[in-house]
Amino acid sequence: MNTMRKRTIQIAQPVTGEDEWRAMRESIESGWLTHGPKVNAFERAFAERHNVKHALACTSATTGLHLALASLGVGPGDEVIVPAFTWVATANAVLYCGATVVFCDVDRTTYNLDIEDALKRVTPRTKAIVPVHLFGLCADIPTLRKKLPAQVKIVEDAACAAGGSLGNTSAGALGDVGVFSFHPRKSITTGEGGMVTTNDAKVAEVCAMLRNHGASVSEQERHHGAKPYILPEFNLLGFNYRMTDLQGSVGLVQLEKLDRFIDERAKWAAWYKKELSGISWLRQPGEPDAGRHAWQSYVTYVDPAKAPMPRNDIMQLLQDKGISTRPGTHAVHMLGFYRERFGYAADDFPGARDCDRNTMAIPLHNRMTDDDYKYVADTLRSI
Repeated sequence: MNTMRKRTIQIAQPVTGEDEWRAMRESIESGWLTHGPKVNAFERAFAERHNVKHALACTSATTGLHLALASLGVGPGDEVIVPAFTWVATANAVLYCGATVVFCDVDRTTYNLDIEDALKRVTPRTKAIVPVHLFGLCADIPTLRKKLPAQVKIVEDAACAAGGSLGNTSAGALGDVGVFSFHPRKSITTGEGGMVTTNDAKVAEVCAMLRNHGASVSEQERHHGAKPYILPEFNLLGFNYRMTDLQGSVGLVQLEKLDRFIDERAKWAAWYKKELSGISWLRQPGEPDAGRHAWQSYVTYVDPAKAPMPRNDIMQLLQDKGISTRPGTHAVHMLGFYRERFGYAADDFPGARDCDRNTMAIPLHNRMTDDDYKYVADTLRSI
């Protein structure tokens, strides 16, 4: 019997192999498995690549956001402005601090926060704003900073934007604090993991303590100290958000490949834009006028007035043909917890609502072949 395996093109796949395995094996054989020298080296390399003074590794971008907000003193009574179209963790981190989430709408073209709408929501209680570099496109933070009251801090949710930039400034160096993700759907991965970046020495010091239970010295400093009987002082209520050296060793290897990965994604993003330009109902993502898109995902917008069928039907058709897709992300105010606890309606943020209903990410990653890309484009054109 002649059988053929069904073709499947994943929405994302990490690129790991022998290099990562050898790096992790070195950590295993060293006996140092928790936060230690490999994490420290990863932090230094990441800070240098993104042109910031401090980088602090943690367990995820979610815990990184929590650390960033907590290090700025965000707490009960404070308000934090968050775009309504983002991954739920952006808003959740505000609630972890006991603060109030204030949603703002997003631009339907860039998918990033609508600056004018965000500014309307600033009050005397606003402690911070969290612009999201969604899908790798940096939000216009310089414009936002010029218009914001000076006391309002900017926390970049740069989960998707490792290696990205706006003008000559890297993601993670545009605001007061930046936060990155190393989840497997991102361009580089440590399995799970995150990184907090800042040029503020005090913020870095507080983050370092908070991620390690509030300890005044790191585990590595304590183990290598001259007086092993002395435990660290704990002056803060902290958390256990430490990255392991196993992850740090993988991160070091992955970081060396970051620019190559982005260059390859950028090449195919440009190819998609050209090849799919004739599909009138499918809007292609934009790029910065100056800077670098990190291309974590290639997120299109299905025009409901022109499309031959609803977006979900298009996604199902592509799935049946072996092409994985996803909605870009979700409108957080439309999710059950936020809808039921705070009484939001879908129409409260129409830009986020429309992006929730009409965006469609198509495959773009470093394991795809030329033939994979051609198959995706041909299939879309055939609808």
